[in-house]
Amino acid sequence: MGMLRAMVRLIRPQQWVKNIFVFTAIIFSGRVSDTVAVLHAVLAFGAFCLVSSAIYVLNDIKDVEEDRKHPKKKSRPLASGQVPMAAAGFLFLLFAGASLGITQCVLGPSTVVVLGTYLVINAAYSFGLKNVVILDVLLIASGFVLRILAGATAIAVMPSTWLVLCAVMISVFMGFTKRRAEVVLLGDKASEHRRVLAQYSTAFLDQMIGIVTAGTVVCYILYTVDPHTVELVGSRAMIFSVPLVLYGIFRYLYLVYHAESGGDPTRTVFTDIPLLVDGAIWGALCTVLILFGRDWGPFLF
Repeated sequence: MGMLRAMVRLIRPQQWVKNIFVFTAIIFSGRVSDTVAVLHAVLAFGAFCLVSSAIYVLNDIKDVEEDRKHPKKKSRPLASGQVPMAAAGFLFLLFAGASLGITQCVLGPSTVVVLGTYLVINAAYSFGLKNVVILDVLLIASGFVLRILAGATAIAVMPSTWLVLCAVMISVFMGFTKRRAEVVLLGDKASEHRRVLAQYSTAFLDQMIGIVTAGTVVCYILYTVDPHTVELVGSRAMIFSVPLVLYGIFRYLYLVYHAESGGDPTRTVFTDIPLLVDGAIWGALCTVLILFGRDWGPFLF
């Protein structure tokens, strides 16, 4: 049972929450009432959970020797010897193979290409590209975009260009804020935790965060007034969601700059009550507008 628990820790199921980006396409295409589409989106979500866990295992296999020298990481399942290397290799092959196999059988080759691309990019990240300044953040951000594309190919829809660009910007935003939090919290020992941090400074990261924050806001506003969005909703009412997005971004920045948070974006987003409430209201508003906005068209601008 001890080894089984260690294997569960190794695949990091708590990180699966990041894969909710897979559902972006089905929500923003207005097909949440399509049973088949929902089933395909759920399968795409499951496939991404498997392939992302495979990458976590691969990363731990690659870094096992370094982790054994680290004061905290030495307690990880592989570094501590709780899970043998052979078992970890088997888990990687099992999860990666199951993800691609299920996707090919049910969702088709387009989604397989997306998952395969995610696998290749993250393998390259684990084996060296994570130490290349700026590129490390861009590669992490690409994972969220690929999640959206996986959800879109699974239900055979073309996502809005502005929505994809918005996802790119918000992913890069969270990547740079994560790096800033790590640099601030770890100080002189930052490079011991992550080698690439030696090439970052708070001043440089502040500039990057300012740029991508503005880009995120602009892309989202353009998405709300895009003709495709207006046609989907039946009016320009989606623009009412902009203040919620602004609050969410500013609240996250507050947590990064004043609450010394942001080192773990998943934990930050899902443990801060104001952010959770804001996200829930935003999600509910967008869903209602997409599903019922046409009925209110004459009353909305």
